[in-house]
Amino acid sequence: MLLVVMQAEATPADLARVCDLARERGLTPQVMAGRAQTAVAIDGVEGRAVGAALQGLSGVAEVLQVDPPYRKAARAAHPSPTIVTIAPGVAFGGEQVPVIAGPCSVESESQIIRAAEQVKAAGAVALRGGAFKPRSSPYAFQGLGAEGLTLLARAREATGLAIVTEAMDDEGARQVAEVADCIQVGARNMQNYALLKTVGRLGRPVLLKRGAAATIADLLLSAEYILNEGNPSVILCERGLRSFDATVRNLFDLTAIPVVHQVSHLPIIADPSHGTGRRDLVMPMARAALAAGADGLILEVHPEPERAMSDGAQSQTPAQFTETMRQLAGIATVLGRRLA
Repeated sequence: MLLVVMQAEATPADLARVCDLARERGLTPQVMAGRAQTAVAIDGVEGRAVGAALQGLSGVAEVLQVDPPYRKAARAAHPSPTIVTIAPGVAFGGEQVPVIAGPCSVESESQIIRAAEQVKAAGAVALRGGAFKPRSSPYAFQGLGAEGLTLLARAREATGLAIVTEAMDDEGARQVAEVADCIQVGARNMQNYALLKTVGRLGRPVLLKRGAAATIADLLLSAEYILNEGNPSVILCERGLRSFDATVRNLFDLTAIPVVHQVSHLPIIADPSHGTGRRDLVMPMARAALAAGADGLILEVHPEPERAMSDGAQSQTPAQFTETMRQLAGIATVLGRRLA
């Protein structure tokens, strides 16, 4: 809903123009007269889109967005937290805290199966690994594509771990949906609305990462595209924002976790690997994210990070990941939760 506050000196003609513009857009204006000023409440699906046009009309003091533009993602629409299950025993949003772990990209069968076995031994319940890789440079390793999906399926068969992997376009999303337990939409594609509609129709849970320059409202509006296609299984992910400070890869915005819990019913997990870009910072920020209320974590772990074909600098060694999981288990207990 929009609330259009008229200036004290606004004329009846000014008020009429506001109401006429709303009706032209198929909306219903309701005039509320006050002693000093008059306001017009405008409800309807297109209410937010018309706000800029209303702001420019004569006699209008300000236009306020009364309710959030993300209707299905808002907590008001769904007071109870949504629990998203991607595989038996792997649910996000409840008492348990699942951890997704694995390498940035699938490089070979031996690498991904070895990584899967290592992260499972440490307590992870889902395996991450990119078959399709969006890279800043066209010359960087782009992933193995369909072959990578086949290798992920073999890793799941060998370990029983659920699979989370990224889709970059519509065709890739359909391929991922045939193999993965959860489709990841990466930060670069958070506002690829055509892709969001596609994954919303595929019937698989979706892990939606926050863009590097996206507000929390932007993230929730992107989730709205998926929800609006009839897919209620959306997991949000905080993975850091681009900032002016080159000390770390991104500014890891931990405040997003409690804020999202306040305004939305969707679960939110954290990615301290991309959030920091440094393996020495992953453990402390994973602890902090869990303490802030994260409903899960996604961590990059590689059997030999120094040989990784992508993101080796932020990938934990298996030993580091094992220690991280030990510490996270203690924090979860203090919070009245437990690692899945």
